[in-house]
Formats: sequence, structure tokens, C-alpha cells
Amino acid sequence: MSSEEITGPRRTALVTGAASGLGALAAQRLAAAGWDVVATDLDEKGLARTALRSPNTHVRACDVADAAAVATVVAETGAPHRVVHAAAIGPLVPALEQPLDEVERVLRIGYLGTVNVVRATLPGMLERGRGELILFSSLASWVPVAGSSAYAAAKAAVNAYAETVRREHAGSGVRIRVVCPRQVDTPGFREAAAADPAATGNMKGMPPRTVLDAVDRSLRRDGGLYVFPDPLTRATVLAQRYAPGLMDRVLSRVTAPS
Repeated sequence: MSSEEITGPRRTALVTGAASGLGALAAQRLAAAGWDVVATDLDEKGLARTALRSPNTHVRACDVADAAAVATVVAETGAPHRVVHAAAIGPLVPALEQPLDEVERVLRIGYLGTVNVVRATLPGMLERGRGELILFSSLASWVPVAGSSAYAAAKAAVNAYAETVRREHAGSGVRIRVVCPRQVDTPGFREAAAADPAATGNMKGMPPRTVLDAVDRSLRRDGGLYVFPDPLTRATVLAQRYAPGLMDRVLSRVTAPS
């Protein structure tokens, strides 16, 4: 991710979900641009890979669903200038078949994890009078597909939460972005596709760099809250809003088994 927006002797970033996928790439790009990066995840081996050959990346094992653990990391490392909150899980299971404890875990990590990260980091940004809070949501929060009920609900809650926080702190100097990509070609998506090809059907993942490039562009201008990373994502959201029947037919074809 680019570093033009925050200047000073020590630019710091907190990246969650940094052991793999979007979080790992975001941490690596920020470190390469000279940021001091605090990379968090529960996967310590993955964190070590992310931080390999990067002396300005500092890893912390942390469960974002644990409010005290998140607060401890921020207290130890200091209030960041930028937060990239990418931690989430998204098992694809039909709504009536998904175990309740798994539904609760998806919500704890996907939604309450976001609340925990924001509550731990936003006060420091507000005190400083500027900062960048980047929260990863999903196209599924706008256009849920079969099997995504818990994940889509968690991400829709992230959207509503971010909209509220943004209104409550308008004019504070803190810029908030909610990134809503379609399927991204990450280890998590590939694992889900391998485990249940019928759940992902013909859907293909977009490159993670495309998502992060879109975030960079949004931060370089006075963009809105939401970042839809590519034309297909934007078109899908518009189709869901203005032609839901057509969207249903398209999804039936896209998610059908190959």
C-alpha cells in the first residue's frame, strides 16, 4: 500500500490477518515503503513468513475477537497512523447446516473483531487529528451468495458499524475506508474451493494486489467510504440494487458447479 498520505519520522501501521492473503501483502507492501508495521494474526508461522527479511515488521500473535488482547497490542506498540484490518474467516456452509458455534465464531471474528480493533486504535488517531482506518468487508455484504449467510451477515454488520463511526467522527481528520472486494485469490478462498467446489462453482478470485491498489487510489483522493476494487464488483453492486431479478439469474449461473 502506498505511503504518500502519512509523513513524519515514524509512520506506523497495524495490520490484522497478516499471516496470509490480503493482510500479508498489505503488511509487506507497507514495510517495503518504509513503514513500521505491527503484523498480527493467530498463525505465528504465517506471520514469520510475512516478516521474513523485513526488520521493520514486528509480529504479534493476537486474536482480534479478544478485546483485551487487541488493546494490549496497541498499548505495547503505540497508536498507529494506519490500520489495515483484514482478519476474518468465511466458511461456506448452507445456513441451516452451519453449526451455531461456527456462526458465532464467524461473527465474533468478522464483526466484533472489527469493533475491538476500532475501539483500540481510533482514539489515538482522533487525539492525533489524523489517521487512516481501512476495514475489509466484502461484496458478499451487498450480494450474498448461497453458503455465505454468517460471513455475509458479519460483513454487513461491519458496513453499518463503519458508517456510524464515520458519521460520529466526521471532520476529525481520520479517513475511514470499507473495502468490498469480490472473491480474492487468497489461500483461504483456494482452500474453500478445494474443500467444496460446488460452493464456489465458476467463481474466480481477483488478484490481491488489485484490491490494495484500489485502496491506494482511494486514499490519494477524497473518496467515499466504500472501495469497490474493480469494474465487475461495482457493476455487481449496481445490478443487485437496480435489477435484483437479473442478479439472481446471473448468480445461479456463476455459482453452478463446473
